[in-house]
Amino acid sequence: MGRSVIRPASPQQTTAFVLAALAPGATLQAATFGDGVLVNIVVAVLTAVAAESFVAKLRGFAPVDGIRDGSGIVTATLLALALPPTVSLGIVIAGALVALAIGKHVFGGAGANPFNPAMVGYAVLLLAFPAALAAWPNTNGTTIDGVTGPTVLDAFKHRGALTVADVWTPMRGFGALGGSAWEWLNGAYLLGGAALIAARVVDWRVPLSILGALTLAAAISYDGGSSSSLGSPLFHCFSGGTMLAAFFVATDPVTAPTTARGRICYGALIGATLFVIRTGSAYPDGIAFAVLLGNAAAPAIDRAVERLKAQRKSGAA
Repeated sequence: MGRSVIRPASPQQTTAFVLAALAPGATLQAATFGDGVLVNIVVAVLTAVAAESFVAKLRGFAPVDGIRDGSGIVTATLLALALPPTVSLGIVIAGALVALAIGKHVFGGAGANPFNPAMVGYAVLLLAFPAALAAWPNTNGTTIDGVTGPTVLDAFKHRGALTVADVWTPMRGFGALGGSAWEWLNGAYLLGGAALIAARVVDWRVPLSILGALTLAAAISYDGGSSSSLGSPLFHCFSGGTMLAAFFVATDPVTAPTTARGRICYGALIGATLFVIRTGSAYPDGIAFAVLLGNAAAPAIDRAVERLKAQRKSGAA
């Protein structure tokens, strides 16, 4: 297995594909949590466009050159979707600025950044404003009850003596976990991600290896649903931002390995790390940190794969 090949497409086409694939999940997220989701997206995108234009001027390019490929718009949209709809707009603006200025342009701009810019922005916000980023609206089905509370993952981690069945009652139906609609949101992002794979915009190896490693780790540790259970594979795959990260964040070709085998190892590392952070740390969801760790390891993974390939060739010779 050599380098993974994705169907060639212009940056603008790729951006259009990704935004179209995000649309079902983003629409459902807005319908579930309110107009704040759309406001966050608009504010983040406008901030990203302004930041890209400003940086382009500093680097001596025409302002339009900074936003022509659309990567900043995708970064801003992903960041906005990861933020609670009730978060301060100042936090949204700060996150977008960090994502574009530090996560992308400090390293030389599009194609040169070693870390996913959206996750850089989100991780900084999570460390700086942990309470604000944990304040998601409670829902009952798809109706917001007007107060904020813990996310599904946070509620599950701090459920006390409740069993899995107490929290996630099968009789209440799909989408009833913790009284939220996170399963439906993950399902929508899964469909969008499948469309990206079908169009060969992203490599299937990354999301499938993430979900495979996460599923395996959860299956090995699952005890059937006691009060000390770490959660079932279905719970982990359809809670939090699992599908959004697996199909839209970790698949960024700039920050992922270039080799096919390397992408499998990369995805497995992210999936395993995600499970460890969710179950063994103070953070209910560790997607940003898992992806950033995978980004950091990507060059080493590629070198190891290429070295192993060279050794096999020399041995065969």
